[in-house]
Amino acid sequence: MAFAILATASNAQPLDPHFYDKLCPAALPAIRKVVEEAVAVEPRMGASLLRLHFHDCFVNGCDGSILLDDTPFFTGEKKAAPNVNSVRGFDVIDRIKDAVNAACRGNVVSCADVVAVAARDSVVALGGPSYDVHLGRRDARGASQAAANNSIPAPTFDLDRLVSNFASHGLTVQDLVVLSGGHTLGFSRCTNFRERLYNETATLDASLAAQLRGPCPLAGGDDNLAPLDPTPARFDGGYYGSLLRSRGLLHSDQQLFAGGLGPTDALVRFYGADPEAFGRDFAEAMVRMGGLSPLTGSSGEIRANCRKVNYY
Repeated sequence: MAFAILATASNAQPLDPHFYDKLCPAALPAIRKVVEEAVAVEPRMGASLLRLHFHDCFVNGCDGSILLDDTPFFTGEKKAAPNVNSVRGFDVIDRIKDAVNAACRGNVVSCADVVAVAARDSVVALGGPSYDVHLGRRDARGASQAAANNSIPAPTFDLDRLVSNFASHGLTVQDLVVLSGGHTLGFSRCTNFRERLYNETATLDASLAAQLRGPCPLAGGDDNLAPLDPTPARFDGGYYGSLLRSRGLLHSDQQLFAGGLGPTDALVRFYGADPEAFGRDFAEAMVRMGGLSPLTGSSGEIRANCRKVNYY
């Protein structure tokens, strides 16, 4: 489905999937090459690059602010509670940026656009749908740890808080369910699911619980990983099948399915039964999310180094 994504800055210009067609036609192939290489070496990196885009967009819009290191003038978002020991892939973004600057013979592609395209290419590399990434974002000149702490949904959120959080970003309940399906890829740390593992036995499959207690004891092992769905390196509908069987790893995941009586249960059943519909709707929701409050026109800048603003 083709639809316009509008920027919301005062000098707003619409994002455009063809933004770099004339400016630098080599840009997108350069991004894809580095992403494919990184995911081939470590499939988990695909999920990490997807998460990076999500965590960027949910904090003051898709502006590349998550990539900024701390400075004397602001504390960045990398060490915010939802990001520390969670978001990763910054070294891959650095490699992409270097490759794109070389391909374009200059600094013309924003870091925010790099993150958005890398997320799409990661999904494709792991068997998911392709979609046109709307482009033309510019990069923020600052970041906010406080905004990251307040804006990114936590794995402990109940359904009401998840719905409210997504609504605050202009996203619907369907967007919540379908974008949560990004957890078809990747892993989570023990510290994110320990509370569910030991205190939510009524909604957690007993065999999965027994399997998880080894790598995630009551004390210790905080950084030990467990897959978010049975096929963490393949984009498929397995995430929804897990929810239907009370095998959602995170509290926030299982909140989407309440045994047939919850407000999002029908959507979970639908996507669990129709992986093609999930892929289609996921692609459209990613485009919507990628249009959250981008900087365009003369707002922001195009960073030469994604980790720091240009005046450093």
